Amino acid sequence: MTNKTHTEERTEATEAQIAVHWKEEQYFQPSKAFIEQANMRDPDIRKKFGEDNFPDCFKEYADMLTWSTPYSTVLDTNNPPFWKWFTGGKLNACFNCVDRHLAQYRNKAAFIFVGELEEDPPVALTYQELYVRVNEMAALLRDFCGLKAGDRVTLHLPMTLDLPITMLACARLGVIHSQVFGGFSGQSCGSRIQDSGSRILISADAYWRSGKLIDHKVNADIAVKTAKEMGQEVDKVLIWQRYPGKYSSPAPMVEGRDFFVNDVLERYKGKRVEPVSMDAEAPLFLMYSSGTTGKPKGCQHRTGGYLAYVAGTSKYIQDIHPTDTYWCMADIGWITGHSYIVYGPLLLAATSVVYEGTPTYPDVRRPWRIAERLGVNIFHTSPTAVRALRRQGPEEPRKCNYHFKHMTTVGEPIEPSAWRWYYEEVGKGEAVIVDTWWQTENGGFLCSTVPALDAMKPGSAGPALPGIYPVIYDDDDKEVPKGSGQAGNMCIRNPWPGIMQTIWGNDQRFVDTYYKRYCKNPKSKDWRDWPYMSGDGAMQAEDGYFRILGRLDDVINVSGHRLGTKEVESACLTVPEVAEAAVVPVMDEIKGRVPDVYVSLTPGAENSDDIAKRVVKACEDMIGKIARPRQVFIVPDMPKTRSGKIMRRVLGAISNGRDVGDVTTLANAAVVDEIRTMVQGKQAASGEGQPKQ
Repeated sequence: MTNKTHTEERTEATEAQIAVHWKEEQYFQPSKAFIEQANMRDPDIRKKFGEDNFPDCFKEYADMLTWSTPYSTVLDTNNPPFWKWFTGGKLNACFNCVDRHLAQYRNKAAFIFVGELEEDPPVALTYQELYVRVNEMAALLRDFCGLKAGDRVTLHLPMTLDLPITMLACARLGVIHSQVFGGFSGQSCGSRIQDSGSRILISADAYWRSGKLIDHKVNADIAVKTAKEMGQEVDKVLIWQRYPGKYSSPAPMVEGRDFFVNDVLERYKGKRVEPVSMDAEAPLFLMYSSGTTGKPKGCQHRTGGYLAYVAGTSKYIQDIHPTDTYWCMADIGWITGHSYIVYGPLLLAATSVVYEGTPTYPDVRRPWRIAERLGVNIFHTSPTAVRALRRQGPEEPRKCNYHFKHMTTVGEPIEPSAWRWYYEEVGKGEAVIVDTWWQTENGGFLCSTVPALDAMKPGSAGPALPGIYPVIYDDDDKEVPKGSGQAGNMCIRNPWPGIMQTIWGNDQRFVDTYYKRYCKNPKSKDWRDWPYMSGDGAMQAEDGYFRILGRLDDVINVSGHRLGTKEVESACLTVPEVAEAAVVPVMDEIKGRVPDVYVSLTPGAENSDDIAKRVVKACEDMIGKIARPRQVFIVPDMPKTRSGKIMRRVLGAISNGRDVGDVTTLANAAVVDEIRTMVQGKQAASGEGQPKQ
């Protein structure tokens, strides 16, 4: 242990401190068979991508793309931290993902769609058929919706092939797509419509989830209403039908506003749309990330740098070849799906699997049956999914005859015990694992082993990727040396092609959020003076491998999805009887973290189960199911400092069964014991001494 006092140890037992004291793990080596076929086998790759060769080292990634106009400058640093990559160049994202592969791969599967219902056979979409369908959809967007380059379109689509087709159709026109995770509520979608200034919403009538056909059209109506209340009109709502020709939602279609995509597409059969050549710096898409202030951040990603970075990392870190069948079991509504289900695999002419449903429906063996049937040889999922599959079916993988060469984890740190099960049972001791660290803002992986070159170490993301130069700073802005056993703020010293351009419509928030904290000289145009602050805690072992320790701010990482506590608290406060709300993260063996909600009531309001139920419903309605609280505790008062600040740390300690430490300096110290008795008594009564799912 460190030299902290006993009280500090108990009250400040954050995820970072717990993780810091994990023991170092043994190394696992990649197999000879994997090394022999790997895309990257050059032992000098990190030297070639070292600081002496920066930024020109990234030409290698850019040259994986087809440019209609060659770029003239690799990196323009004239307006930091608004870096510009591959300036002077022009290209089209859709052309790079589809058109250029037709000569060699036109009859090869670009996507294989697997519906949740197992009786429905998988559907393969060839590169030729993808080309046809994307062109027809692009013609519809251009001629029926009047969309042109630079316009924004909000998509709220589930995991069917309609989603990548729509994304690529937007990209073909230079239209900026903003896909909202399908599990988010209509209100969440509406706020993102407003922020992006979209006048077209593309949604769906229904999708399958856990054996039920979920009504999704109802969310479109709520989204349009929410956007209008916030000042943004939506002109048209396009609805993809889960079963073309059959409407699967009870929600009525609105005359003059709502249109079935399947019907309108009949007008554009056989249409071809020339891909619009876009500047390398033209925005390709917006990806909204939860923010701690309650207002979601529209991460704006450029065309040239983003595509170059996902192409390079897909080839060298994911080891994707055109002959591979690759399955990323994420949702396209998150950055992982954009980068490593759609754009990355397609840029490399691979076959990418799109799965509609939950991994445990109708039973826990479903993923392994899919892998066996389709011949999947690269598998990509989250630690949350790994933990759930291990808990529900630890020996199921061995019952299916599939063989992965490569597996990825993404979204949150994976603990060594789960890593070993993933390696030994899912990978059958054959597959390499890359434990990747990156964020919505980053475009692609920042830390990972290069699979044929680096040994794997359970619980560690590995070294930085070639061309990425991290640094860990403490709270006094001093560099934390590797091997010190100390955690700090994970930062990246240099720009890279995948980094977001800005926060949509809010350049100052972009600077303040990611660069202001450690900027050495605001007037400097030298990139070395502008470290990027990730907001994640990390430590670096003596061997140079990084261990990521989770968020440093008050974003709760639920199953790899970052959830802003201010968003959840704002939802709670829409219940009229709720006066104050505080949200704290609770350890969960499957999801990593889940939110606990504490509320105090307005004068005269009476404590009731109905209020707690309405708080839960408000969280689900305004944000989505991922925001569902584990528990709602109605407390007589919040523990507060004398200045009136709610002490969320105390509430977090109570929820997690830790000692709250010295609370005598609080303005209302007596309430802490009341809350502790209420919460821990309720946990004991429900068998929740240790938080669980």
